[in-house]
Amino acid sequence: MEGVAHLVSKLSSGQRNEWIELLGTMAEAESDPARREFLHGYPEGFGLLDDAV
Repeated sequence: MEGVAHLVSKLSSGQRNEWIELLGTMAEAESDPARREFLHGYPEGFGLLDDAV
C-alpha cells in the first residue's frame, strides 16, 4: 500500500481528479459491498481529496 500511496502522491491535479472520478464509477458498478466501501473511501484514505479541485 505504501507504494501505491507514493505513486498517487506524484499525480498531477488533473490526474488526481480523473482517478477520483474513475474510483467513483468503479464503486457504483461494484456489487461486493466491502469492495464498494473500499473504493468509496479510497480518495480520502490516500489523501487525494486534500489537493483535488
